[in-house]
Amino acid sequence: MCGIAGYMVGKGSEDKMLLDEALRRLRHRGPDEKGVWKNKGVGLGHARLSIIDLSSGQQPMKSPDGRHVIIFNGEIYNFLEIKDRLIKEGEVFSTTSDTEVLLRLFVREGFERCLAQLRGMFSFAVWDTREQVLFLARDRLGVKPLVYAEIPQGFIFASETGALFSLYPDLPRNPDYAAIDHYLTFQYIPSPLSGFTSVRKLQPAHAMIIRNGRIERLWRYWDIDHNKKSRLSFGEACEALREKFLEATRIRLISDVPLGAFLSGGIDSSITVAAMAHLGVNPLKTFAIGFEDDQFNELPYAGAIARHFGTDHHEMIVRPDAVSILPKLVEHFGEPLADNSAIPTFYVSQFARTQVTVALTGDGGDEVFAGYKRFYHAHLIDKLERLRLLSLWREIRRVTANIENIFHPEKGRSSFPAGRADEMLTMKGIDRYKHLLAFYTDTAKAQLLTPEFQALIGRSITSDYLSGQFERARHSKGVNRYLYLDMTTYLPEDILFKVDICSMLNSLECRSPFLDHVLIEFVASLPGNYKLKPPKGHKHLLKEAFKDWLPEGFMRRNKMGFSAPMPAWIKKDLSSLLRRRLLEEGSLDKWIRRDVVEKYLDDHLAGRASHSKQLWPLLVLAEWVKQYKVVL
Repeated sequence: MCGIAGYMVGKGSEDKMLLDEALRRLRHRGPDEKGVWKNKGVGLGHARLSIIDLSSGQQPMKSPDGRHVIIFNGEIYNFLEIKDRLIKEGEVFSTTSDTEVLLRLFVREGFERCLAQLRGMFSFAVWDTREQVLFLARDRLGVKPLVYAEIPQGFIFASETGALFSLYPDLPRNPDYAAIDHYLTFQYIPSPLSGFTSVRKLQPAHAMIIRNGRIERLWRYWDIDHNKKSRLSFGEACEALREKFLEATRIRLISDVPLGAFLSGGIDSSITVAAMAHLGVNPLKTFAIGFEDDQFNELPYAGAIARHFGTDHHEMIVRPDAVSILPKLVEHFGEPLADNSAIPTFYVSQFARTQVTVALTGDGGDEVFAGYKRFYHAHLIDKLERLRLLSLWREIRRVTANIENIFHPEKGRSSFPAGRADEMLTMKGIDRYKHLLAFYTDTAKAQLLTPEFQALIGRSITSDYLSGQFERARHSKGVNRYLYLDMTTYLPEDILFKVDICSMLNSLECRSPFLDHVLIEFVASLPGNYKLKPPKGHKHLLKEAFKDWLPEGFMRRNKMGFSAPMPAWIKKDLSSLLRRRLLEEGSLDKWIRRDVVEKYLDDHLAGRASHSKQLWPLLVLAEWVKQYKVVL
């Protein structure tokens, strides 16, 4: 696990790239070693976090004939299997690293055949000194990031956006207005967009070829085959899932440094710890954090799992320190990301790093196995529409809302529509699902944004973004289409980006068995009703497959979610910072209406309404504009 950066200067351009500065910016990702290779307008840099083969495997690494040079960030989990085959075919290895296996496979079988065989998380670059071509690729699920820019002098790339600006300080800092529009809706910016018009993100499962400092080819090399349908019975699927999950966990245990696991107390991390215990990991170190606010504290559940498996368990209560951690997170995200679970993710990574260098996680479980309520709501409305019962359901909801007012007056009187699930009954197509996801709905954005900023954005393409991915899954049915949608949008662009940055800020490598592409292909082939059993049967297949592994009744507990107590933090620790950034400094005045922000803040502080989901994204946005000196 490492940080990479590099460049290719076009013909006739002078090499003025600051590669050492870029690597200094990436040192947290690779504090153990630094390596640089340069030759005739090409530079490759590597900051190494040693995980496998601690004594050798330094990068940049050359092929035996010196023709190819590689820099690689990530882990190839099946490298031993590939290595054994290559040895039988005559290859002789000089290290025990997966980097050398990756390079030899690339040289021997070519770029595309190499990518097809990799089982892991990665972003890497290979320079061919003979053909003068640069190859870059990112893993299938998008676990490892890779950002790049085409500049007048050529092509630059890095693991983080901040490193790009260190590599080439003249990189323009103009904001991408469409990207900010996406951010306000989803709380993240989808690739290939970034916060800057000058910076792009290589999308998951994509590869590219660079010649003479320009992109020659960019393509997607992997996708789910939606035509593959499993005929396994539910019981057979449960058995197969256990086997595949154990295998996905086993290959993620290869490490020459101490290894442990995050244990949030939720189902996904608990199953991951259970699999590690079944595979005989000893000692099995687990790490959990909690909050003083019981509404957000899962430590009792994490402790129950730790006792059940006899792990070497470590817990920590996190006190609110968002004011000091926010600038650091924004710096390394390089763009606005408003997922407030970044704060606990940073702290649990920092906590775990005191004892281990690798931590297994449960990331991906919700997106692969239908863990969110939105899957049920979207699937239900689609079904009602097919049966031409949507109008009837809308009237039923109108009546039940009134009944709830009569029998539950303590909840406060509400009228129809009583929430997002009701509001989407009047919408069509993918706009329904977007409405469930949105932090700022289209209506709320129209009220928030200044006319000037709305003109800069032009026609919003937030629905187009979702519908494009939804269309790719047109051969799937029901909930499986929505699972694919989340797997290709929210999972890589929010969850995995957040975990990579927050863990690598602490020089910690995170691995998740749920992100194994072989496992995901298998689960995608199963019927949607195996995963979602209405009305509350979220993760039905996962729970049934692993219910005997966990304590009695554990699978029946309500989902809590891994997030910070942001409503309380905004009232206390963050209120002065919010006022300073959004109202006193006015850094977003060209984009957002100050009167709307002031009302959000006043209502929240007075307890009239909770607006943490609206205020936190604006604070993050303002911090990014200030820190990166964004040109407004």
